[in-house]
Amino acid sequence: MAQTMVDKSFKAFGTRDEKDVLGIVRDPASDVRFIRLIFPDILGRQLDFSIPASELPTAFKEGKGFDGSSVAGFVRIEESDLVMKPDPRTFRILPWTYEGFAGDIRWREAIMFGEILTPDGAVYEGDSRAALKRVLDRARKELRIDDFKCGPELEFFIFPSSDAPALTDVGGYFISGRYGGIRKEVQLLLHRMGIATEYDHHEAAHSQHEIDLRFESAVDMADTAMVFRYMVKKVCRMHGLYATFMPKPINGQNGSGMHVHQSLWRDGRNLFFEKNGPYHLSLLARRYVAGLMTHAREISAVLSQWVNSYKRLIEGYEAPVYIAWGQRNRSAYVRVPEYQPGKERATRIELRAADPACNIYLAFAVMLAAGAEGIRKKYDLVDPVEENIYHMSGTRQKKFEIRILPRDLEEAVRTMEKSAVVKDALGEHIFAKLVANKLKEVEEYGRNVSGEFDKQVSDYEIRRYLPVL
Repeated sequence: MAQTMVDKSFKAFGTRDEKDVLGIVRDPASDVRFIRLIFPDILGRQLDFSIPASELPTAFKEGKGFDGSSVAGFVRIEESDLVMKPDPRTFRILPWTYEGFAGDIRWREAIMFGEILTPDGAVYEGDSRAALKRVLDRARKELRIDDFKCGPELEFFIFPSSDAPALTDVGGYFISGRYGGIRKEVQLLLHRMGIATEYDHHEAAHSQHEIDLRFESAVDMADTAMVFRYMVKKVCRMHGLYATFMPKPINGQNGSGMHVHQSLWRDGRNLFFEKNGPYHLSLLARRYVAGLMTHAREISAVLSQWVNSYKRLIEGYEAPVYIAWGQRNRSAYVRVPEYQPGKERATRIELRAADPACNIYLAFAVMLAAGAEGIRKKYDLVDPVEENIYHMSGTRQKKFEIRILPRDLEEAVRTMEKSAVVKDALGEHIFAKLVANKLKEVEEYGRNVSGEFDKQVSDYEIRRYLPVL
């Protein structure tokens, strides 16, 4: 059986072009023998295949073909051929050496993301990464921005195995519990790949953890988040444990969210910052938040895409159910963090509804699309809410014009079906495939689970989601 051995050396990253990458790969000291090409399916799950390093020049020039008909949400059997063309900017070397059963068989692997193309060289319409790029390109042209920066907080649970959500500690928020060392090990391996982190801590639920990534451009961050999820699962597996990003694996405990900090930039300036604005937010930022809130119900099926996601989005577990915004209010859909008030670089908004099992590329795409719609159409932002919405009366909620997120996946998908904003952001192909896939998931759930589990995690969900998310 093959084993892995961590390499303590710090390898190069930050390649700019094909010449940079080929220079590293051809250097005998790097010992890179294989390139793992990574891309997401329509549900955001990591798919990959490997090529010998000697094939990389051909991959840069012509791409590498694969059967798209076997990938969820891609093409039909009669139009199966697709091509993966690696992006040299995404090149990173995995920070360990692989060993075979024969003592002299050792090798290293690099990973790369890239573009999915049709055989005639056109961008494939089912590529989630390309969809995010398309939304970014539109925002750059219409809003005159340079960058959309994102910083997600990814929460996860550590269990003994994928068989059942058995607790590994009884820790709580900032109460260390167990396996803080695993969080450190994950970060150190990410650092060797040039991926920066900012915080780690035990989360509110038993056996729940969080590591925060330092914000960067949206496409780069989506790639990074894919590597992050892989690394968390890899390190836990090497310790004989199982990590899951399933949104709600345990009844009676908080689920796992993915709060996304975000801001728009131009010429090195944070366009969300205004020194004398309310909450130090510019008019553009306020309209962006208004766009997120106006279209919150429409984008919910992308941010929270699984039946199980809506077991997390219920009252009493710190997950946002109500569509409101504020600064200190952690029951709100959008929050304006005040860690460094009045600092331009630190000014951003935090969307709190997504979970870490979503397709991160599509999540970033619909967030930007909704916020940009608010800027284009000059939406007015309602007043902030700084009290616990869970304790508000219905009359008071109505006064603040507080709406509620969809209660389940079916309601979310039916709402999304009518959304021109989401359809435009995802493109017709991804939009249609995602709607069909999610309605099928709802149907299968309905056949296996009774209505008494509307707010409770069922055994079916544990069997269906825990081993794969």
